[in-house]
Amino acid sequence: MKLTVVGGGSTYTPELIDGFARLRDTLPIEELVLMDPAQDRLELVGGLARRIFTRQAHNGTITTTTDLDKAVDGADAVLLQLRVGGQAAREQDETWPLECGCVGQETTGAGGLAKALRTVPIVLDIAERVRRANPTAWIIDFTNPVGIVTRALLQEGHKAVGLCNVAIGFQRKFAAMLGVSASDIHLDHVGLNHLTWETGVRLGGPEGENVLPKLLTDHTDAIAADLRLPRAVLDRLGVVPSYYLRYYYAHDEVVRELRTKPSRAAEVAEMERKLLALYADPALDEKPELLAKRGGAYYSEAAVDLAAALLNGAGSPYQVVNAHNNGTLPFLPDDAVIEVQAAVGRQGATPLPVSHIDPLYAGLMAQVTAYEDLALDAALHGGRTRVFKALLSHPLIGQYEYAERLTDELIAHNREHLAWA
Repeated sequence: MKLTVVGGGSTYTPELIDGFARLRDTLPIEELVLMDPAQDRLELVGGLARRIFTRQAHNGTITTTTDLDKAVDGADAVLLQLRVGGQAAREQDETWPLECGCVGQETTGAGGLAKALRTVPIVLDIAERVRRANPTAWIIDFTNPVGIVTRALLQEGHKAVGLCNVAIGFQRKFAAMLGVSASDIHLDHVGLNHLTWETGVRLGGPEGENVLPKLLTDHTDAIAADLRLPRAVLDRLGVVPSYYLRYYYAHDEVVRELRTKPSRAAEVAEMERKLLALYADPALDEKPELLAKRGGAYYSEAAVDLAAALLNGAGSPYQVVNAHNNGTLPFLPDDAVIEVQAAVGRQGATPLPVSHIDPLYAGLMAQVTAYEDLALDAALHGGRTRVFKALLSHPLIGQYEYAERLTDELIAHNREHLAWA
């Protein structure tokens, strides 16, 4: 089995390598290719990756390359973890929207749109080259904004599934609170990527006992503190929103906070400098503790589980993924990409039925889906008017004066990545 990681020079990658090594019985990899255009980073990450495999007695080979076509040739699955423009572009995504009083964030709002515009054309080019090299290969997308990127891939007929680590993070936290194994927890996880709610927490599987009321009775303070939302909000909702909902439920508060501290991009850039220095140590043969602060918790477990299910029918039969709606949520178009529990196997991912969704959540999902329609149109076809419409439609913006100014700022800060600009 050959797997390729595009964006293999990411400082995330050792987390992924550690998962591949520990879970080799679930996903027996013979060849792992790390591809990245940044040769210097790639060699540092690749060296550590090989040492991790050696330490854990994994027999697979790890190669590195800057040649995309060589990397994907013969691959059974290709994992995408790209950041077009690097942390410098992320820094801009997180700062210039604040000048208009809007959240600056890399996956939602104006910053998220900027990232989508930079990313979608690159991902589609990669996917087409994967298809030419091996039409049966699966593409697993971890590249943000996952919902829009996955929709772009599926719209072009690629064998793709989107993946996010929010659900597996909740699964692990809830399991710890309940004193059970993570495999015993099945989430009623519903929404769009980075716009999701846990409407049920079941023991043992989709039909298991719903223990969410007990969790909210016994652990609301801890959950609320983790989400940085008032307990009263969770008490009234009766569900657990993802931490990304704070951008919607406490928008102005978040903007005030973001204006008074360094951007997350600046923090991550400094962390990456330290991580790469650690990776350069030839004695290091395991992922360093600092990596846990980089983000992407449990990414490796989720990626291994999904790849194993798609490639050999192993892994968990039910997983939270990003896939076509196809009637699962009747208030959204069939070709919308939703993030829900799905039955996953060699045939792909089929969303499980979802019970009635409260209008409070359905309405926001519908509005953000409309934004994603417009965002994808702008990413595929370009043009100032398309960018403006996407920004105007986003619930975190929604005023024409903001949308006009943000359109100009987005284009100015991303001109080198926008062929049409």
